[in-house]
Amino acid sequence: MTSTVGRLLLAEPMLGDPNFDRSVVLVIEHSPDGALGLVLNRPTDLLVEEALPTWRHLVTEPPVLHIGGPVEARSGWCLAKCSPAGVSTGFVPVLGDTGLLDLELDPDDVAAHVVAARLYAGYSGWGPGQLDEELAEEAWIVVDADPDDPFQADSGELWERILARQGGHLARLSLFPRDPSLN
Repeated sequence: MTSTVGRLLLAEPMLGDPNFDRSVVLVIEHSPDGALGLVLNRPTDLLVEEALPTWRHLVTEPPVLHIGGPVEARSGWCLAKCSPAGVSTGFVPVLGDTGLLDLELDPDDVAAHVVAARLYAGYSGWGPGQLDEELAEEAWIVVDADPDDPFQADSGELWERILARQGGHLARLSLFPRDPSLN
């Protein structure tokens, strides 16, 4: 097993699971016990101001809640990029200065250290060995993440942009039509 923590999983265009169609997942945890990640490119129309009003001043534009995945849709998650001085407790780094920020913290206490933040409902989860099997079946493309990926304003085109920046055949894959039968 090779850990994919801090890397991106890009769904193969023919994955066939509507929960992950053209998804970009930042892997938060990956061990023999399973894996956990957050889908970065599923914004909702629900404003953070309506869902968690005390966090509205910390979130990056657009200030909407994102769907982190199909598991435990009522759970809340915060990905944040913190300044180098950072948050001393309640922050788990995943990718450099980007990591999980505990939503139980008082947002006013951490505001001075938060450079960017995005809130998610639910997460993507895999049981023991499940992600490794999917990787072996090439259901996911694993690429390096850029610390700014979670905070892109137009996350709807994130899958295409990340593939395009890879170059070569992956860049060509970014042009793959949503419905190849219409091509």
